[in-house]
Amino acid sequence: MCSLVKRRSIATLTVFSAILAASFAPLARSQDQDPPLSSSESEQPSPPAIQQTPRLTPEDIGDAYMTHQRYQAAIAAYQTVSPDSAAVWNKMGIAYQLMFSLVDASRCYKASLKLDPNNSHALNNLGTVYDSLREFSQAERMYRKALRLHPDSAVLLKNLGTNLVSQHKYEQGWEIYKTALARDPHIFEKSTSPHVENPGTVQERGVMNYYMAKGCARAGQNDRAIDYLRKALNDGFTSPKKIQADTEFAVLHGNPAFEQLLVAQRNP
Repeated sequence: MCSLVKRRSIATLTVFSAILAASFAPLARSQDQDPPLSSSESEQPSPPAIQQTPRLTPEDIGDAYMTHQRYQAAIAAYQTVSPDSAAVWNKMGIAYQLMFSLVDASRCYKASLKLDPNNSHALNNLGTVYDSLREFSQAERMYRKALRLHPDSAVLLKNLGTNLVSQHKYEQGWEIYKTALARDPHIFEKSTSPHVENPGTVQERGVMNYYMAKGCARAGQNDRAIDYLRKALNDGFTSPKKIQADTEFAVLHGNPAFEQLLVAQRNP
């Protein structure tokens, strides 16, 4: 840091982690829209209707392979497209990243940005690569540049918040998370691809899970909040006493699963 091709539609992969359908259904006119026939024309048999199957471009074929998670085949198809397409370079980057080839993914995202410096999708995706490589300051720069283009993007805000927490800038990260939740209360439920990976150390994962729990509690996703709290407790980051005192978790008080979690942690 998909759906099947049906008839004349082909699923197209986008960044953030979304699939769009490109419809190729032919347009047909109704009979009452046709011009009236002259007497000579009416005497001739009508020619059979000809329906042409739309030809798929190499990019379409690559998109279809992506929906089936055939990333190497998708890359091979994209490589036959004009090298001047910023969108295709971004798609190739996604394919490489989903195969965990971060160096190649980075190369493709940078090629996309060279052609289109304001491609927020490529900026975000390159940020997720930097995060995976633990080059956090570089990742932060990519997210902030993308947010200048799309300040209301909940996905970008979530990624930036995660990045700041990874840098131990906990309060800054939490403030960004709250802004992301204001834009989209369900942002923590959504799985985008590519996405920011969880931090590597146990302590960092504990912090991440704790703040994810706070975000989910604020969004009313109580079950997910409790699940993240369980992970944070298991990582040794927090304690039942600290959780009980945190006002962000007041909405969970009285929830049987929440109370059971705290009791189990107090009496291991």
